[in-house]
Amino acid sequence: MNRARIGPRDWLIAVGVAAVLLLTGLSADRSSLGDNPLGFALLGAGGLALAARRRAPVAVLVVTGVCAVGYQAAGLEVFAVAYLVAVYAAMRAGHRTATVVTSVIMLAALPVAAMTSGLPVGDALIQARGVLELAWLVAAGAAGEALRQAERRADEAERTREESALRRADEERLHIARELHDSLTHQISVIKVQAEAAVHLARKRGEPVPQTLLTIRDAGREAARELRATLEALRDDDGGALVHGLDQVMDLVQRARANGLDTSLTIEGHRMGVPATVDRTAYRIVQESLTNVSRHAAAATASVRVEYRPDAIIVQVEDDGVATPASARVPGVGLLGMRERISALGGQLRAEARSEGGFAVHAELPVPRAS
Repeated sequence: MNRARIGPRDWLIAVGVAAVLLLTGLSADRSSLGDNPLGFALLGAGGLALAARRRAPVAVLVVTGVCAVGYQAAGLEVFAVAYLVAVYAAMRAGHRTATVVTSVIMLAALPVAAMTSGLPVGDALIQARGVLELAWLVAAGAAGEALRQAERRADEAERTREESALRRADEERLHIARELHDSLTHQISVIKVQAEAAVHLARKRGEPVPQTLLTIRDAGREAARELRATLEALRDDDGGALVHGLDQVMDLVQRARANGLDTSLTIEGHRMGVPATVDRTAYRIVQESLTNVSRHAAAATASVRVEYRPDAIIVQVEDDGVATPASARVPGVGLLGMRERISALGGQLRAEARSEGGFAVHAELPVPRAS
């Protein structure tokens, strides 16, 4: 069903056709509107009906056809311009069967309508041909069908381009994932295993463990964890890789607590119909924000708030770290990545130091309403 809105251009075309029909009727009949009110009313109605030709093409086709038959029966011999426009619109909308059936009925009804006005059969056939030429009817239908086919081919070409772009993006994403896995996973694993082994041996011998060695071990663990998360995100094509979302936010909070950051989680509202892309992005915002707090903020506490609204998800992460409005902060790669993810979804991100100290990340992700 065509739900196109009736705009000013539609009304302009409809009024223009109605005016042409009325002027043609007055010129052909050499009379005033009052001499044949029904015929002229049908002329105007047939033209004005074209305003809805994109919204209801079949209905407009029938209405303009009935009006043409009606003013023919009323004795007005006026070319059925409105009906031809309706044929073009119906064919363009893809209603070929309805257009053909209605046009066949029209071609049969026009001579009958002319005979009801008092004309003999021969003259009625001639007048009906003058009202609606078969060649013009075929031309209008062919023009509508040709434009419909052209639009369909253009849509298919655009869809093919989008699919090709997505396929290339998927291939590049998987290529990057393979390169990261081949080049970094082994080295990070070696650093992590060697550092943990050194810490274990030192403790087994009763020797004090150097702080630098503990830092290397913790950094190795965090790097391995982040690399796994990155590879999962790169391989995530909704077809097999583990998909993180807001259901796993509590895991992030517990991990932050295990690393010594007192972290709280608040969830408000009810989760309903959240798209997978929005769900993943919200999770990544919390993940990146808590990672930044652990690395850079020197904070003791952090709070995570997720609010479900009918048309959006609000994600807010705050800490009590050392950041102040006066301190200059250069956005890192993680923050830039968050901003790109959110912008791609049409959302908004605000990341800034709080007046009372610490840093706050506030993201608003739009959620399309279910149709």
